[in-house]
Amino acid sequence: MNIRGLALICVPCVLIGAPEVREEILVVVNGHVITRRVYQQAVEQETASLYRQFSGKALDEKLKVAREKTLQGLIDNFIIQDKADDLGIKLHEEDIRAFVEDIKKQNNFATDADFERALKGSLGYGLQVYMARTRSDMQKQEVLRREVYSKIAIEDQELRAYYEDHREDYRQTPRFRIRELVLAKGVSPEEQAATRATVAKIQEGLKKGTPFEDLVKEFSVSTSRSTGGDLGWLAKGVLHANIESASLALKPAEVSAPLETDKNVYLVQLIESQIDTIKPFAEVRAQILEKLQEPKAQNAIENYLNGLRIRTNIRYMVPKDEILKG
Repeated sequence: MNIRGLALICVPCVLIGAPEVREEILVVVNGHVITRRVYQQAVEQETASLYRQFSGKALDEKLKVAREKTLQGLIDNFIIQDKADDLGIKLHEEDIRAFVEDIKKQNNFATDADFERALKGSLGYGLQVYMARTRSDMQKQEVLRREVYSKIAIEDQELRAYYEDHREDYRQTPRFRIRELVLAKGVSPEEQAATRATVAKIQEGLKKGTPFEDLVKEFSVSTSRSTGGDLGWLAKGVLHANIESASLALKPAEVSAPLETDKNVYLVQLIESQIDTIKPFAEVRAQILEKLQEPKAQNAIENYLNGLRIRTNIRYMVPKDEILKG
């Protein structure tokens, strides 16, 4: 092995008496280290799809570009991380988890295991790597938002013009929000009579102006009673068909007649529905601003990163050309 310029780092051993594991350090960035193992793993993740798309000289050229891009990306991640620390930008685990849960929901993954299988099949890496990359991407975006995007002015009339030209892009997914009051139907004639009596008492309370939410907390047997029966936003097709159709036939704040399923009796109150609506401009303004800033920001971003790189202590412990040979 050619050990010229070789730098090693000792990784603590878990087992007492186990031999030391040493890793070759390729680059040091402000005290952060990029080891050969980390670099090779990142390259493998970035180039997995290239082997399925290219071969021969075309593949060699793509791999060379990918290796250089990957190395620069690892260096930039540490540079951005340090800049984020300077700016006081903190990302908490719950922020990353919330993002992942949103992605799972959008793609109908019920569990982390389902999501991980999909990640490994499409991207070649698992959930932990995905979350680490998400953290890095979110951190980078926040730094760039503060340091670059915030300095790129877009007139409000330009934002509004884009919104009007792309209104269909902001159409809401049909959804609605209700409160439910659930009563057990009962099996015996006596139980069913008691349920009818409770329904009558509830309806009398509504006539007297008792808030539906209060009646839910008093009479409902569902766990949703703790939130006053509020089920949050629901997509169409989630609830029992007759409950959904009855809910959507209501006006906001209106309460349905008793609705029966096999086991229960329901009364529902419509809170709000968004069945065929387009998100208002105020709600999507920030999203449009980022979209319009993006093309104008490319040169500014590269100039900003170059400025950070110049001021960063980057030491190649192995010559860069040798690293990029793979």
